[in-house]
Amino acid sequence: MARRTPTGGPGTDQRRWLAAAAPGFLALLAGASLALSLPPFGWWPLGPVGIALLAAVLAGRRARDRALLGLAAGLAQFAIGCLFVAAFSLLGYAVLVVFEALLAAVATILVPAGPGRLLSLAGGLTLAEWVRDHWPFGGMPLGGIALGQANGPLAPLARLGGPLLVTGATVLVGGALAMLASGIARGQARQMATGAGAALLVVVAAVAAAAAPSGGPAVGHLQVALVQGGGPRGLTSLESQRRGALAATLAESDRLARGRVALVVWPEDVVPLATTPRASAAVGLLGDLSRRLGATLVAGVTWPAGTGRFANALVATGPSGHLLAVSEKAHPVPFGEYVPFRGLLSHLVDLSAVPRDMVRGDNSGMIATPAGRLAALISFEDFFPGRSRSGVRAGGELLVVATNTASYASSQVPDQELASSRLQAIGEGRSLVQAATAGVSAVIDPRGLVLEQGPLGKAVLLRADVALHRGATFYEQAGDLPVLLVALAALFGGWERWRRNRERRAAHAGRGRSQDRGGEKPAAAPVDAAGRRSGAITGA
Repeated sequence: MARRTPTGGPGTDQRRWLAAAAPGFLALLAGASLALSLPPFGWWPLGPVGIALLAAVLAGRRARDRALLGLAAGLAQFAIGCLFVAAFSLLGYAVLVVFEALLAAVATILVPAGPGRLLSLAGGLTLAEWVRDHWPFGGMPLGGIALGQANGPLAPLARLGGPLLVTGATVLVGGALAMLASGIARGQARQMATGAGAALLVVVAAVAAAAAPSGGPAVGHLQVALVQGGGPRGLTSLESQRRGALAATLAESDRLARGRVALVVWPEDVVPLATTPRASAAVGLLGDLSRRLGATLVAGVTWPAGTGRFANALVATGPSGHLLAVSEKAHPVPFGEYVPFRGLLSHLVDLSAVPRDMVRGDNSGMIATPAGRLAALISFEDFFPGRSRSGVRAGGELLVVATNTASYASSQVPDQELASSRLQAIGEGRSLVQAATAGVSAVIDPRGLVLEQGPLGKAVLLRADVALHRGATFYEQAGDLPVLLVALAALFGGWERWRRNRERRAAHAGRGRSQDRGGEKPAAAPVDAAGRRSGAITGA
């Protein structure tokens, strides 16, 4: 009697559960890999690896399952990549992570399950990144894929298409790795060659981008001093001012001698004014310092702008001691420098940590000074390429970033900001200098290389000779539009490939059924004299 093979039992149930949970686990691992490619971890190879895991787990899945897997990957990516928000508001952190993850879910819904999914995934995630950069509340670019590649071989692509092109290229490389791995697992040489070739092609394009037109030859050089007063971290801007940020900045500036530098840059909001800059006596003191040093001074200031409102700006004073320009910040931090729907939210949550709303500036960001024409960025603006492009198009020869990252106790935001500064320098073909209250202050060249960098939390005076440029990169001229059009083409191109593959398979299956039903019948075997067909098997 034959034995019956058991088909159930605890072991089988456990295997089924593991098989069902494996895709979700891999999606979470994919998102975590993307997050670990970001600063402060900075393991950039994990960016393409995370995309490869996501691309592999999406294969053959229904739209609902693709959405859930994309959501899981997004939750892991942004829960880690935007962890700094939790220190300010757990509710805000949860809302932010879920919203950003939903965008990832939408991107994966737009990806076909079969052939063409890798192309559509590159287009979908690039478009999702563009939405994150602009909506809601002006955008939240931190935690994005491109920031994890600022130290990798794909960063030069920012010269052609900015951070969006770096994002798309990272997804393409990840998809190519998934194709290569699948080819190896199935023993399909053609698929292996296609995957390896696609990854190599993207890397070669990045190398070629490094030789693309940039800011052109230097039109001059500038001796710059960046003043970082240092001090404790994890403070609001008001607490930082009360702890003596201005006094610490002045103390470091006193180490400068007259005629040794042409430009001195102070951090964001280090000087609290009682009134507008043109009417403030404190700005006169900044002018006195400029006159004593024989240099242009760019300093971050704030002042009241009506009931419950304030302005955040950079002021520039020249060697003559006169006020040269005021450039107001155009991108406030949502829930940090202003609260959307304050009237409604004030009845639901405590908004005492953000008692005032910042007035948005309306200017190009370009500051003309005797030291040169500066494209100025204030803190959060450093994450928006459009802001630096505005200043460069207005004539900016040097990117200047003034920031106050003392609000963040960890290094996550300062390090991501430094990565963004590197991509900004590459994208605009400009040297970039960054002054921070308690770090990270840095000097970056047009290739995105960090030449000088100050430590977190400590007082430091960075001095460097930086080049001025007037040339234009392709990205500075074209902006994001070409990349967006290519991303749309990739998204729809992937679906078109999927559609054609489906029609080809259907046609092939139809021909097979037709042959089974209407094909020629086998020829009858010849009959012998006894009436039997030759080759027939006879028996008793």
